[in-house]
Amino acid sequence: KKDPKAPKRALSAYMFFSQDWRERIKAENPDASFGEVGKLLGAKWKELDDEEKKPYIEQAARDKSRAEQEKSEYD
Repeated sequence: KKDPKAPKRALSAYMFFSQDWRERIKAENPDASFGEVGKLLGAKWKELDDEEKKPYIEQAARDKSRAEQEKSEYD
């Protein structure tokens, strides 16, 4: 069994983007299923240029550092 005290894994830039945009996409497409919302999020992510992705990439880098720190303290 997984240890409930184990540190959480780092999230990717896309996951931070999807957390930020999911409600907007759902509001624009109220009848979309969970899978359709995921497809719309993926398409929107692909449309973004590097500058638009930058905040999410930076957030992911900070989260990766956090996860590595927590893992080293846990081990």
